[in-house]
Amino acid sequence: MSLPLFLVDDLPTGEDFTLDGPEGHHAATVQRLRAGEELLLGDGRGGTATAVVTAVGRGTLTVALKTRRYDPPPAPRLTVVQGIAKGDRGELAVQAMTEVGVDVIVPWAAARSVARWKDDKPLRRWRATAREAAKQARRSWVPVVSEPVTTGDLAGPLLVLHEEAAVPLSSVDLPAGDLTLVVGPEGGITDEEIAALVAGGALPVRLGREVLRTSTAGVAALAALSVRTARW
Repeated sequence: MSLPLFLVDDLPTGEDFTLDGPEGHHAATVQRLRAGEELLLGDGRGGTATAVVTAVGRGTLTVALKTRRYDPPPAPRLTVVQGIAKGDRGELAVQAMTEVGVDVIVPWAAARSVARWKDDKPLRRWRATAREAAKQARRSWVPVVSEPVTTGDLAGPLLVLHEEAAVPLSSVDLPAGDLTLVVGPEGGITDEEIAALVAGGALPVRLGREVLRTSTAGVAALAALSVRTARW
């Protein structure tokens, strides 16, 4: 079984380190790690370190660092512009997309987005979800969840998931370099939005004949792109 991952602001430079705060509480109280067990520390920016627990306190662990490594950013970078969804569907999408390897998530206030963000609480939840999912997936890079955008902010060689598109994602000619995928909200993308995105350089693509939920469409598309780009 792979070692549990705990995120810190910066990897320690010395040989010993005390893991405290929420991560220390989770390690000592929830996972109940004991002296002699190993874990991973990560900074969410590619750096990880293997450490062994030397002492357990109340909500804290003291660890001795053994090895350090740095993983370069995945390439090409995969960005998903995710239509804001109602309830927990947006967070479900963020969780699953993080687990399969998304690098950047952009919340999109689409025309048919039922939920409207009136403050930054939903954004904080998305970011917390991405962080926890990255830990679960043992990712050395935590996805960036950017500030929300509107349709007018989107332009360039985007790949837009649309059930009526003629070109399948499995065979479309992919743009060189980093890739950006657009996923609509529950009600889908309007004709006006499609027209605006295409005018800005986007290409509509489809998955299969089935119509997926907004919480699963991005995950399926990321899996296909990860295979096509040899990230998997």
